[in-house]
Amino acid sequence: MRELKHLPGSASDGYHTFDELYEHRHALWLTVMALCPMLAWMSRYHEDGSGYDGWFLTGMDLPSGTVTYHLPERLWEAAQATGARVLDRGKPWDGHTSLDVIQRLMEWSP
Repeated sequence: MRELKHLPGSASDGYHTFDELYEHRHALWLTVMALCPMLAWMSRYHEDGSGYDGWFLTGMDLPSGTVTYHLPERLWEAAQATGARVLDRGKPWDGHTSLDVIQRLMEWSP
């Protein structure tokens, strides 16, 4: 498995550190997955069998497009508790970027 690069988590905008903001993102994403578990999935591996040490892949297939995030391994059980399907390998990546994810989330209304 490859190692996921990590920025210093203590860097701050004066209000929150990167670590705090990522924890917020993790909690929000798990909540979204739990609200629509029929759209959510998770896997320890990407479609090609690769992965990142200490991280797993989560995704939701929204009408506006697929959205994916890597979550830290310590949240595996929390992700399972959302009701997301556990896949042997993640679904094919459609090439979406961070900006695509924002757009797809903003366009989606459950």
